[in-house]
Amino acid sequence: MASKKTTAAKTNTMSLPVSGIAPYKEKKGEEYMNKDQKEHFRKILLAWKQELMEEVDRTVGHMKEDAANFADPADRATQEEEFSLELRTRDRERKLIKKIDEAINDIESGDYGYCEACGIEIGIRRLEARPTATLCIDCKTLQEIKEKQMA
Repeated sequence: MASKKTTAAKTNTMSLPVSGIAPYKEKKGEEYMNKDQKEHFRKILLAWKQELMEEVDRTVGHMKEDAANFADPADRATQEEEFSLELRTRDRERKLIKKIDEAINDIESGDYGYCEACGIEIGIRRLEARPTATLCIDCKTLQEIKEKQMA
């Protein structure tokens, strides 16, 4: 019996993009994207954005402090490759910050949580997993199938 409880506890635990914010607990009969839900997702998005911005600051500081003009070409190449990887990661995060800002704007406009393609509810659990989602799972699956066929 203990193993069933452990399994249930593991399946109910959800990993959010931001640690420290508990998953939203839906109340029976509550309206989709009500004030509480919008505030929950705004909180997640703002905390996620803050974490990404802090990472940008750490990268800038790291690059300033660790930039050295090594005499050995191999050491120089290693450092440049390391910086290049960091910058590519920050570029992906910059794009993610833009999506986070768009999601926050969607919350303000009342469009957040609804599929851009078909207009149905995206769903609380999907938004918990990917707060910047703009497509419901069916439309996203179709998009991925089309992308595979085009590749």
